[in-house]
Amino acid sequence: MAGNSNIKTLLNGIIKENPVFVLLLGMCPTLGTTSSAINGLGMGLATTFVLVASNVVISLLKNLIPDKVRIPSFIVVVATFVTLVEMVMQAYVPALYESLGLFIPLIVVNCIVLGRAEAFAAKNTVFKSFLDGLGMGLGFSLALTILGSARELLGTGKVFSLTIFAEQYGMLIFVLAPGAFIALAYLIAVFNRLLKKTE
Repeated sequence: MAGNSNIKTLLNGIIKENPVFVLLLGMCPTLGTTSSAINGLGMGLATTFVLVASNVVISLLKNLIPDKVRIPSFIVVVATFVTLVEMVMQAYVPALYESLGLFIPLIVVNCIVLGRAEAFAAKNTVFKSFLDGLGMGLGFSLALTILGSARELLGTGKVFSLTIFAEQYGMLIFVLAPGAFIALAYLIAVFNRLLKKTE
């Protein structure tokens, strides 16, 4: 019974409560970083790490944090892990770090991270909080990678820099800001249609 509950917690963020396609959270990094599949995946994995680590720490400290300073305390925990991610990316994947730019420090105020800290980690066990963070993070990574792949393919004819068709047949609008809105709208429609069929 506990195993089913744990699987449900994990899958919740990937499918039923996908942060991007269902809850429409974290739109700023979703639209701003997904001009390519690698950028989407990189941003998704960075956010996943922060989600998992902050959920676990907040769940461990939930009884020690006074209500009056709850939100500021959560922000300090999240900011610690974001700084760690930023330094690691700057050291080991500088090209991706440069490409994502300001969006990495903005993970601190990402409503997905703070929302899960407040709504889930502050009220549940460490293991459940870990699974929730992992599920939400994987759902976010999946959404950003799919959106980035679609935009990169339609805009440049490539996916993860692998050529699928000649770049001259690509539609430049999909690499630009308006293309993010168009691609996201269609992907939300497709995802919700598939979700209704599985219910």
